[in-house]
Amino acid sequence: MDAVKASEPLPSAEAVLRAAPPHALVATARRLLAERVGAEEMTLLLADYGLTVLQPVSHLPHTGPPVPAHDGPAGTAFLSQSPVVEVLREPAGHLVHLPITVRGDRLGVLSVRLPAGAADPDTVLRLGDFATALGHEVSTADRDTDLYHLARRTRRLTLAAEMQWQLLPGRGCAREEYVIGAHLEPAYAIGGDNFDWSTGADRLVLTVTDGMGQGIDASLLTSLAVGALRNARRAGVGLADQASLADQAVFAQYGGKVYASTLLLDFDLATGGVRAVDAGSPQLFRQRAGRTERIELEAQLPLGMFEESPYDEQTFQVEPGDRLIAVSTGVHGTRSAAGDLFGERALRQILSATRPASPHETARAVVAGLIEHYGSKDLTSDAAVVCLDWNGRRGCPTADQPGQDGQDARS
Repeated sequence: MDAVKASEPLPSAEAVLRAAPPHALVATARRLLAERVGAEEMTLLLADYGLTVLQPVSHLPHTGPPVPAHDGPAGTAFLSQSPVVEVLREPAGHLVHLPITVRGDRLGVLSVRLPAGAADPDTVLRLGDFATALGHEVSTADRDTDLYHLARRTRRLTLAAEMQWQLLPGRGCAREEYVIGAHLEPAYAIGGDNFDWSTGADRLVLTVTDGMGQGIDASLLTSLAVGALRNARRAGVGLADQASLADQAVFAQYGGKVYASTLLLDFDLATGGVRAVDAGSPQLFRQRAGRTERIELEAQLPLGMFEESPYDEQTFQVEPGDRLIAVSTGVHGTRSAAGDLFGERALRQILSATRPASPHETARAVVAGLIEHYGSKDLTSDAAVVCLDWNGRRGCPTADQPGQDGQDARS
């Protein structure tokens, strides 16, 4: 019996992590890496809500001292989304920093200390796969424990912010056809701004919503608007009808006293055709062939302003290599202490400077530029930025498809 057991293959790391209690993932991962690659030490670092630091989850439920999210070996791994191998001298060894990303959503970094000579390419590759598996389990564990939510925060969230972060789908999403990166500020006190997306076999629906007001009132309004949009989307209705049903839900609750400005986009993943409904103030920009231009959409009424407002779809086309950037009112409408509007000119400058950067870093850079313009991290208005890089589907033409700017894709 013992001989048979000895010959049985070890369970996969993924299986062992799945079987671990949610609060024990770090301890289980540490034990697995010690047994299977001879790791001497392991630290799980999670990006905080403001994407400024990586918080080590070293002794649950507490966290160790944070490290910068964009500097140093761990920050470089997070920023570049590539492994970084740090050479250690006393004692000799290697500290391998591996990005943890789940379907395009950057969660943090896994840092693993290995003995000298153990950080060969094959081991680093295996550690990268392990980091991804751990990231999936952390995302799942978030439903059952507060430990990883706590590890992500450098200070207490406001109640409104707590509600908003629970409403978000994540801060990024990636598929063959596109990569999305998004950012919100003030991260620990956000109220009414939101972004949402849903992807299927052939379509991507993306929304940016700006609920009127501040704090709890804005968060409740946005929660209703986003919930109504999701309910309509999941019922299988078209984009304009999604806006109409959400409009009715918000008006029924508030009677036109408050409303939610929303931009709705529906991408055909095969052709690059986009249907759009501009129900309020979020603005949309496109970068193509070195030029940055605002996509002018017909301004329609915000959700809930009047009873049973009609909504119409417009269409435009995206091509491989295009970048789309959607910004809420808190970005394009913010003024500095001197009264200067952040505006389109400043936004275009930042977008041009960050064109080589990833969508995640572009979204963060726009907010960083806004904070610099405003003169304080304590923004008085919420700011949401969503950046999407369009790659297109391999083997599918886009240039000859219907849906060019100003034309109805259905005609």
